[in-house]
Amino acid sequence: MSEQQSLAKGALSALESTIMGIAGTSPAFTVAVTTGTIYAAIGPLSVGSLLYSGVIMLGIMFAFAKLNRVMPDAGAAFAWVGKVFGPTWGFFAGWGLMVASVVFMVSATLPAATATLLLLAPDQVENTPLVTAIAAIWLTLVTWIVLRGIKHASTAQVTVTVIEAVIVVALLAAAVYWFGSHPAHVPSVAWVSPASFTFKSFADGAIVSVFFYWGWDVTMNLGEETEPEDASKGAFWAMINLIVFFVILMTVVLIALSDKEIAAANTNVLYAISAKIFPAPWSYLVVLATVLSTVGALETQILQFSRSMYSMARADVLPPFCAAVHRDWQTPWVATLVIWALGLVLLFGASYMPSVAEILQSSIEAIGLQICFYMGLTGYASAWHFRTLLRTDLREAFTHVIMPLFGALFMTGVAVWVIPTFSQAVLVVGIGGLLSGFLPLLLWAAWKAWVRRPVAT
Repeated sequence: MSEQQSLAKGALSALESTIMGIAGTSPAFTVAVTTGTIYAAIGPLSVGSLLYSGVIMLGIMFAFAKLNRVMPDAGAAFAWVGKVFGPTWGFFAGWGLMVASVVFMVSATLPAATATLLLLAPDQVENTPLVTAIAAIWLTLVTWIVLRGIKHASTAQVTVTVIEAVIVVALLAAAVYWFGSHPAHVPSVAWVSPASFTFKSFADGAIVSVFFYWGWDVTMNLGEETEPEDASKGAFWAMINLIVFFVILMTVVLIALSDKEIAAANTNVLYAISAKIFPAPWSYLVVLATVLSTVGALETQILQFSRSMYSMARADVLPPFCAAVHRDWQTPWVATLVIWALGLVLLFGASYMPSVAEILQSSIEAIGLQICFYMGLTGYASAWHFRTLLRTDLREAFTHVIMPLFGALFMTGVAVWVIPTFSQAVLVVGIGGLLSGFLPLLLWAAWKAWVRRPVAT
């Protein structure tokens, strides 16, 4: 291994970047895990929430894409916010993403484990210690794939995403054919009408919708391993596809399942639909799609965390050994192993909570806060960095300033509104996770000051 500080530049194409962005949100996994949460919060308005939150998220996407074109950096939010607002704000933008990625290890690996048990030992699905052990095996396997190089990771991601897409699209088509004439919920314009929302219902849905869309920004963390123009195109097309896909998918879930069935499905909403249509073993194909989607989600979050830590260490706000790059694989191997270790610790710590469902509920809400924080900061950074366009080019200002600012304000408003409604556990993980960044920031600054102190003569 080597301390060479260079990633595999230009390794990914625009198509691979797009697939990475789509897979980063792990569509099948996200719907399976999060549908119950958003539906419990706002019911059928979930469809409209996903539509409007997706459009608003486009503003944040433009912020990332435009900043990436002028300042491509593996640290993405960390680098750009630091450049615009100073190193401390930049550090916490990067820290917010990294904390969210670590917490995500719980909300991603647990569904993979429960899906595995659904295939092999259905009566053990609620056995939390066993679920945790299998989740740790999945985390270790995906970490190994990511360590071996970005092309290995990309090939694996493209493969699992294509298989996942074929299975899920087939299920959606079958569900529309099977339940279209006698839907559990009759489709209504009210599901997407702005008049149907109160501020509270919109905010409650939005904090979960943010989690639905989170992950596309992995394309930006891979900006040094992709041509800047290709990375920005990948982010745009990933977001457009995701908005359409999530709105259709949520609509079909409501057509196929009743309120009681959605609640009973827990983290297996797609399997609940499949089981109503297909006999075993065909009904288990969607379980395979959920597992593959989870693997894709884990992979992209490990990529985001490791690239962010690599960039932060390279910029000397974290210890330099965290920027170590493997000589042959050209991956930040130390940073990759760090998230693997942290993920294992959090997984086994979470196993002491009473149930898988409670773990997922707490982690999804906490991640929502952290996403709002670092993405909101990036939106503000774009608006401020490109502010002169308001005087010189209003067309360009719309995508560089106005939409990013609107997205950032949305993120801030949603977070402020929902914080008082969260449980103590969610606040500890969500806000406490962000505040924990002061510890490495201050310790590393103190260490540098001590090592570099003047020597008395």
